[in-house]
Amino acid sequence: MEQGFAIWITGLPASGKSTVTRTLVALLKKRGVDAAVLESDVLRKTFTPKPRYDEEERQVFYGSMVYVGALLTGHGVPVIFDATANRRAYRDAAREKISQFLEVYVDSPLALCMARDPKGIYKQGEKGASQTVPGLQTSYEPPEHPDVVIQGDHETPETAAQKIISHLLQFKYISSEK
Repeated sequence: MEQGFAIWITGLPASGKSTVTRTLVALLKKRGVDAAVLESDVLRKTFTPKPRYDEEERQVFYGSMVYVGALLTGHGVPVIFDATANRRAYRDAAREKISQFLEVYVDSPLALCMARDPKGIYKQGEKGASQTVPGLQTSYEPPEHPDVVIQGDHETPETAAQKIISHLLQFKYISSEK
């Protein structure tokens, strides 16, 4: 069985991670690659149904995500992590456990993320209803050496997805056929 690969798409909340993920999934499907998306908002409902978003809970949550991702890639399933993962250690744990791994950083200015704010998390943070918004009250540690950097303030999702595909091809995680 062929080893699956994993891509962790990280960045501040509302940086554009999910939009890039949806576009990437569509491009991969055109190439015959069916990737499983591990999206933090969806998985959090199962792993931590009453999330506190404190460091202890985040460590358990991201550890669970990494476990599932490693399990899937070990069975040949390509995985895309669509998750902020505000600490480098969470993403580094995935890199340690998954041999074919890409870290993608969607670099978007905090002001732009706050203006987008589709889920209202920055508004909650500004009102004091939340004390743990990455980039606002809790630090976000950007990758030190990401495999791909997406400029979320001016690169289109299509351009971003193509950059990721190029790296997948370069590292031979996917075939150039198709």
